[in-house]
Amino acid sequence: MKLTEFCDRLDEELRTADWADLDASANGLQVGPEEADVAQVAFCTDGVEETFHMAADWGADAIVVHHGISWGGIERVTGRQYGRIAPLVENDVALYVSHLPLDGHPDLGNAAGIADLLDLANRAPFGRVGPEHAGQQGRLPEPQPADELRETLEAELSTGDQPVQVLDFGPAELEHVAIVTGDGSDYIDEAAAKGVDAVIMGEGKQKTYHEAQEAGLTVVLAGHYATETFGVRNLQSWVEEWDEPLETTFFDVPTGI
Repeated sequence: MKLTEFCDRLDEELRTADWADLDASANGLQVGPEEADVAQVAFCTDGVEETFHMAADWGADAIVVHHGISWGGIERVTGRQYGRIAPLVENDVALYVSHLPLDGHPDLGNAAGIADLLDLANRAPFGRVGPEHAGQQGRLPEPQPADELRETLEAELSTGDQPVQVLDFGPAELEHVAIVTGDGSDYIDEAAAKGVDAVIMGEGKQKTYHEAQEAGLTVVLAGHYATETFGVRNLQSWVEEWDEPLETTFFDVPTGI
């Protein structure tokens, strides 16, 4: 398969163009010659020197990541930046990136993956980013205490053996849950306005504690990396179902953060 066709299929499914003015990430193809062929594709969350070397050693023609290398422009390719890009160029590995489009995809996205894990019903968009949404909300099958929700996430997420933290300011039994993967610290007010009981996010900020307490919301801090493996894994499964199947692999490199 041509790299151009590979990228076009991903761009169409993820609606990459619709996020162009909303996301600091340069989504889509970030490194690679468009005329290249693709037969082997690696998937992982973070596009960094470690995972680029892993992809090259595996023999990947392309690597698909959630966190890429370009966040509003690259002025110089020197030092650490050169160290990251060199394994791609030297080994002819193309880099495809999907950040917010993959967070918010209603079926394949990171939030959707956690919603599937928790079997949420009555799902709706959450986490407004301009006209789009980066997360989801829904109802748990049965009301449950925060500790039960925490235990489920600790058992199922790639947390790097780090505990899932809970700011337990919500009701004793949680039912209506919102999900924003990665940094969800800006969505407490939206959660309060929509009447949710808890917000699951990757990480928060100092203000998150006080805002959650004042809003009477439980916040579950499950880890930035841990909440953002679902999208690339789902993309991998989706690509494997194409009429022209590609050989794929997934690199799990948890940061514990």
